[in-house]
Amino acid sequence: MSDESKDHGEPSSFSSSFLGQIKDKLILSKEKTAAQGRHLTGMPDAARLDRLPPGQHRVDKWPVLDLGVQPDVPKAQWRLTVDGAVENPVQWDWETFMAQPQESFVSDIHCVTTWSRYDNRWDGVAASHVLDLVKPLPSAKHLIFHAYDGYTTNVKLDVFREANVLLAHSWEGAPLSREHGAPVRVIIPRWYFWKSAKWIQRIEVSEVDKPGFWEVRGYNNEGDPWNEDRYS
Repeated sequence: MSDESKDHGEPSSFSSSFLGQIKDKLILSKEKTAAQGRHLTGMPDAARLDRLPPGQHRVDKWPVLDLGVQPDVPKAQWRLTVDGAVENPVQWDWETFMAQPQESFVSDIHCVTTWSRYDNRWDGVAASHVLDLVKPLPSAKHLIFHAYDGYTTNVKLDVFREANVLLAHSWEGAPLSREHGAPVRVIIPRWYFWKSAKWIQRIEVSEVDKPGFWEVRGYNNEGDPWNEDRYS
């Protein structure tokens, strides 16, 4: 384990059990899905005329998908670190996070497993506010999200800066549930939802790209549902 992993790794109660608890069959199934290119329609341009991206179907309930681990992170113990290629790294506890300016957004969400849910109301801290505070270096181009279950995923810095991107603590007026990423998760509405990491612990600002958990297992590095960026 590198020094960086030791400094920013998840608590031992999570890291010691993570690999043993992952649903290996689920992961193998999704890797097979990516290798076979399932759900691709080849009609991204036509779909832009509709609210529903190509290959998606609308749902009313919010499905639960994870790696077989749902960390139980008490708010009193939760910390968020934003560091890397920034001028002013920060580490927030729950009180500091909630003392930041609060925003509300309504957005659709689109999962690579083909479901979409319309008109979700989120409350939290705007990503643009976070970036304004930490001041990414001019050389910074990417972000890597690190979650309490060991999950990682990556996006370009400009994607995280978009106006409706949020570090959300509430959904539909109530605190996020554990299964959906409490106490805080990322919400990036314009990308497939695997980019919106649950149980967020660290946001690493980086000069170089670092593909995450699904990106190295056959899934697209971008994740634009309108372009059907499902697989690599």
